[in-house]
Amino acid sequence: MTIAVEQLTDPAVRAFVAAVNAGDRDGFAAALTPGATMSDDGSDRDLDQWAEKEIFSSGGHMDVESEQADGRALVVRYRNDTWGEMRTAWRFVVGDDGKVSRFETGQA
Repeated sequence: MTIAVEQLTDPAVRAFVAAVNAGDRDGFAAALTPGATMSDDGSDRDLDQWAEKEIFSSGGHMDVESEQADGRALVVRYRNDTWGEMRTAWRFVVGDDGKVSRFETGQA
């Protein structure tokens, strides 16, 4: 069973997941603070390059299984055309502007 995107607790995380699932580059950028950072499996990555490869050019999609930490920690069945489906953990830092300033993802 998954949590519908519109039911996610944190508005910034909700906007992030909605943009990923819609393949919406502009919405994704709008969900992030300028200079946002990220890591994948413990290694910092170039966010723009990572998002293009792992989300936009490969049909990335997030099915949220659970949320914790007031909606800023998710367990997700993530899939894309490159890697197939995998169970992943996502942690988000939200800035004072209500946008994601950093996210970390990796195997759950």
